[in-house]
This record gives sequence, C-alpha cells and structure tokens, in this order.
Amino acid sequence: MEKLYPDSGVELSPAISKNYDKLMNIASFGLYKSFIKKAISHLEIKQNDEILDLGCGTGRNILLMNKYVSNKSLLFGLDISEEMEKQFMKNCKDFSNLKFINKRIDKPFELDRKFDKIFISFVIHGFPHEIRKKVIQNAYNHLKPGGTFNILDFAEFDMAQMPFHHRFIFKAIECKYAFDFIERDWQNILTEYGFINFEEKFYLKHYVRLLKAEKK
Repeated sequence: MEKLYPDSGVELSPAISKNYDKLMNIASFGLYKSFIKKAISHLEIKQNDEILDLGCGTGRNILLMNKYVSNKSLLFGLDISEEMEKQFMKNCKDFSNLKFINKRIDKPFELDRKFDKIFISFVIHGFPHEIRKKVIQNAYNHLKPGGTFNILDFAEFDMAQMPFHHRFIFKAIECKYAFDFIERDWQNILTEYGFINFEEKFYLKHYVRLLKAEKK
C-alpha cells in the first residue's frame, strides 16, 4: 500500500507490520509489555463498556482491554493494514465480542454505533497536524456523551532538555511529525473540539502520557 504521508512513521511496511509486537518489545528494551498493561489499567474500563481502538494493529491492546469487560461488551479494532488485520483475527479468534473494522482513521468515517471509550496508542503523533484534526473529529463523532477519548502517546516536553542518550534514541526512531507533536498543548487542542474534564497519567520518565478527555 502506497504511503500517503512519506515522512510518517505510522504507515508501516508489510514486513514491519508482520513483526510489529516483537519490534516494539525490542525498541522499548522489553518494557512495552508491562507498560501497556499498566496504561490500560488506568483507562478505568467498566464491565459493560464498549470500546473502539483506533489504529488497533495486532489486537494486543484490545485483548488486554477485554479482560475488564463482560463477553457481551463489543470491542472494535479499526486499522487499514491487511497484515494487521490477519494478526488481529488470529490473535482474537477465541473471542466473539472482538471485532475488526478495515478503515483509515485519518479520513472521515461513519460507524453505526457510539462508544463509551475510544483509545489510540502511539498513532496520532505520526500524522501531519491537519490530519490529526480529522482523527480527533472521528473520535468525537463516535463517542457517547460523557464518553472518553484516551490518547496514549508522547507527552509534551522540550527535546533540548532530554538527556543525550534519550534524545539520540528519540531522533533515531521517530518521524519528523513527532517533533511537532511534543510541542503542542493537547488539552487546549481537544478543548476546541468540545472535550472537557482532562486527566493525565505519565510513564517512562514523563516522556509518555495517557491523556483522557471527556465528550460533553
């Protein structure tokens, strides 16, 4: 599939998609598995919640979310990658309440339901800012009133203040859009779309944040 955003790091090649979970474990020096479990525990998922995972990848995160809900709660993963869809279907085959939707998150879409929670993990930073706005609008449109948009991604920080070895790794593995992402005031941006009541949880030396925002 041709990349729409050549400078983006979130449009993955088939080879990277096929080995995505392994690569994430390696890139995080083995920390990703425990970190993502902790972050998902902070979503405060209720037993009857219905959740949409934007850019769901292999289904790794949605399987963790599924531990908090009943088998009557539908959890949807949305992704455009055919390779990710194959892995999602394989990994989630034992759970009839886990569904896959093949759509782009960066273009307007319309689903036939609203959700209690929408989750996006390390995806939105990889788009140009004008495209991020479309992702936010998609999330807002598909939340129930009082539902929460949960962005797990880089926090706001000054890259110049990072220790050299952290800055070197960040520059080496991240696309140029990430450098723009960390400089923006995301609570202010989300407020413009009608989100309120923000909550934050920080991880990995405060370089990563779970930002929760409630739909009015």
